[in-house]
Parts: sequence; structure tokens; C-alpha cells
Amino acid sequence: MKKLGTLALALTLLAAGSAHAAEVLEETKDHTTGKSVGGMNGMMIGAIGGPIGMLVGAGIGALFGGGAQEATGLSDRAYKVRTADGKEKVVRSSEAFAVGDKVETRGNRAFSDVAMADDRLYDGALSYRE
Repeated sequence: MKKLGTLALALTLLAAGSAHAAEVLEETKDHTTGKSVGGMNGMMIGAIGGPIGMLVGAGIGALFGGGAQEATGLSDRAYKVRTADGKEKVVRSSEAFAVGDKVETRGNRAFSDVAMADDRLYDGALSYRE
């Protein structure tokens, strides 16, 4: 039984750190920060009404938070990319990319090259690539 657990852990860790090649299709706006702040504030205000009020307040706060972030022009940068297997997904990045650039994706983040992706994700720790 220990071997099966070790094998499952090893496969999970190998799959979690995999990088995928992708091509940038377009730049989009990301409102995740505004939604999370608005949702948290709405939850706190809605807590006056109990558990149901907390859930309703969080939902309404998330809607208004994303809208407020867009209205103030403080939207974050996100990119729609096409992965190597043909799927399209939206990823975030602090770097600027142009349409057609080749990027590496890790989870929901895009990086310009694999070495930079390793450094930013693992803060310079040794990875399986070394």
C-alpha cells in the first residue's frame, strides 16, 4: 500500500509542474482582484443578515467589485492563448506579450521562457529540470 501512495504522489507532483507551449491570441482584461475584494466586503456587510445574507452579499459584492475595477480603469492584464492541444484559455501575466508570441503556461500564468517560469514559480529552488 505504501508503494501505491508513493507512486500517486510522484505522478501528482510531476503533473503539477508541467509547462505547456501556447500562442497568444489576444489581450483581455482581468477583474479577479476587484471581484475578490468586492466579494469579501459584501460578505462582511451581508453577515448582518446571517448566513444567507452573507452569501447574497458576497455575490452582489463580487459583481459590483468587478464592475468598479473596470470603471476605474484598473483592470489587470490577461491573455487569451491557444495551447498546443488546440484549446483556448485565458491566462494572466505581469509581462507584456504581443499577438502571436510563443509563451509557456503554468496553471493560469504565462511566461516568456521556461527558465523564467521556474524562477518565478519556485523562487530559485531546484526543480526537476536541473
